[in-house]
Formats: sequence, C-alpha cells, structure tokens
Amino acid sequence: MPVEVLVKQLPSGHDLPIPRYQTEGSAGLDLHAAVEGDTSIEPGRVAQIPCGLQLAIPAGFEGQVRPRSGLAKAGITVANAPGTVDCDYRGELCVLLINLGSAAFTVRRGDRIAQLVIAPVSRAELRIVEELPGTVRGAGGFGHTGV
Repeated sequence: MPVEVLVKQLPSGHDLPIPRYQTEGSAGLDLHAAVEGDTSIEPGRVAQIPCGLQLAIPAGFEGQVRPRSGLAKAGITVANAPGTVDCDYRGELCVLLINLGSAAFTVRRGDRIAQLVIAPVSRAELRIVEELPGTVRGAGGFGHTGV
C-alpha cells in the first residue's frame, strides 16, 4: 500500500513537475533542480541545489536522497548519500551534489538531479551491557575477509 507524502510546491518550483516514479518498478522518485539559471559545479566542489518543494513525510518513515545512476557516469553524486529527510522536517528539499569528475558539470532548471526513496524507519532502544555476545567474525572489519 502506498505511503501518502504531502507535497507543497514553492514559488521557486511552480513550473517543475512534482517528483514521480519513472517506471512501474522504480524505487525512487526523481527530484528536479529548481535553480534560477545554470549552476556550474567545478570538479571537487559541492553545490546545494534546491528542489522547489517541501514535504510532509509521515511518522515512521524517512526520505532517502540518493544519486541518479545517469549522473554518476559524469562523476556527479549526492555528497551525503544517502541524505536523510526526517519526518519532522518542513523546510525546502535541497540536494547536495558533488562533482567527482574531471570537468565542470552544469545543472539546469528542471534537470533530474537525484532520487527520493521513502522508507520505513526502525527506532532502536539501546541497552548498556558489560559484554556483547560473541560471533565467528568477532572484531574483524575493513577488509578482514580479503579483497
């Protein structure tokens, strides 16, 4: 059953499409750039790109802002991937894009810049203990099983 997410289009995004799934099997809703003019992102730089909308995500869910695979080919990704949109956030949705490529990248108004996945959130209850239960792996990490 779909989760209802309320969307408010801001004046800066009045002419942009609301996020939507591109195919029946898509996990993410495409987010569009609400920049006023072309925005150039130089290699190694981060740009905050507004989307021209606000969301009301229901309690028990979050929005995960993820990169688009089509932009990854150009070295463009989401700087804090996945970015989290909490259910109590009501500000404008913005995407932090970073250029990991070797050439400047231009973001134009209406470009699809990222995708938004609505996902359930589990809340943890932490309990302090003297010892943790053991596992076969133990404390091995950061490539302990090889490359």
